[in-house]
Amino acid sequence: MDSTDLLPVGRRVAYWRGRRKLSQQVLADRLGKSKSWVDKVERGVRSLDKVSTLQDIAAVLRIDTAVLLGRDVQPAGVAERVEGVERIRVALSTYEIALERPAARRVLPADRLVRDVGHVWTTFQHARYPQVVDLLPELVADAQRTHAQEAGAGRVPLVEAYRVTASLLVKLGAPDVAWLAVDRAMIAATGDRMLVAAAAVQLGQVLRASGRTRVAKSVMLAAAYRIAPPVIEYGNSAELSLCGSLLIQAALAAACAGDDRTAVELIDEAAEMAARVGEGNGHYRTGFGPTAVELAQITAAVELGDAREAVARHEKAITRDGWRWLPAEHRAAHLIDAARAYQYADDPINAGRVLMEADRIAPAEIRHRPAGRDILAQVARDPAAPTTLIHLATTLGVG
Repeated sequence: MDSTDLLPVGRRVAYWRGRRKLSQQVLADRLGKSKSWVDKVERGVRSLDKVSTLQDIAAVLRIDTAVLLGRDVQPAGVAERVEGVERIRVALSTYEIALERPAARRVLPADRLVRDVGHVWTTFQHARYPQVVDLLPELVADAQRTHAQEAGAGRVPLVEAYRVTASLLVKLGAPDVAWLAVDRAMIAATGDRMLVAAAAVQLGQVLRASGRTRVAKSVMLAAAYRIAPPVIEYGNSAELSLCGSLLIQAALAAACAGDDRTAVELIDEAAEMAARVGEGNGHYRTGFGPTAVELAQITAAVELGDAREAVARHEKAITRDGWRWLPAEHRAAHLIDAARAYQYADDPINAGRVLMEADRIAPAEIRHRPAGRDILAQVARDPAAPTTLIHLATTLGVG
């Protein structure tokens, strides 16, 4: 049991507000409440007896409502997600190679494992998260066995298996288990500068999801400048893709910490690299390119509370040719950020519109990802929300 499970609801709000580096005033502004109201909630003077209010708070704090309600009270869909995460946790915790346990099945050849890892990555990028949950436990076990038999040939697929595992777990709101996967990836990649940089992209995601924004920015910058070519003009697209992706992670960490100047500078630096890489040429499953950088600017603007800037940029970004080059997972995840921007800008109609578009592109982003479910619940409660969105929220039990 996590120690926060024992805290009163108000103290959980205070805990997660601190993890997200938000002041009481910022939290109050995003909720449309007063700073005094937030203070009374956190001190337990004012009770939170409305589920709708809890859902609003959870959406702003980017956590599942169940976290505030306590683990014994889970909204529809949470139990299935928790079960999937637990299966992956068990797969990461077997240690059958280190303990020299006899393999229960044959060891896959490295080339077969490479194909299997590629299939799981593709399934993830199509946002088919339930299928990825089903595939990952066996993939992780296979990758560990192959690496034990063929350390050289099995190294890259092992790192890639851990990377996709970490990416999925961040999506499913389980940064603690994701940390285990990404730590394994970093250790397995050590000694190969390109692999280390690739694993570090997921490390940045995990650190940000865990609320460790200062550490995330520091580590991402160190990783980025380690892989950066001495002269951008002479860098190859793989180096630039990784370096630019790491700079984006550092920029988003800075934005989460309220450091707008650093966020802008780092995104501008990434944009120079993206211009040389071009659209559709990102390496190591980064999706890096000019449009990806533009979407990162939008996410940073949302984190910094500049909703109108985020909305204006979003409406231009989705008209770019590069938008269609991005994986379904990336586009739908961006639309969730865009919905947050519209909601902060008091535009529930467009917030609902982009959420329905996200559900069309990649349903799992709305139906299985806590961030998607929470913003769906928040928008659906607005009287001006589209009827189709309200029906979706009702169907999913998040209205």
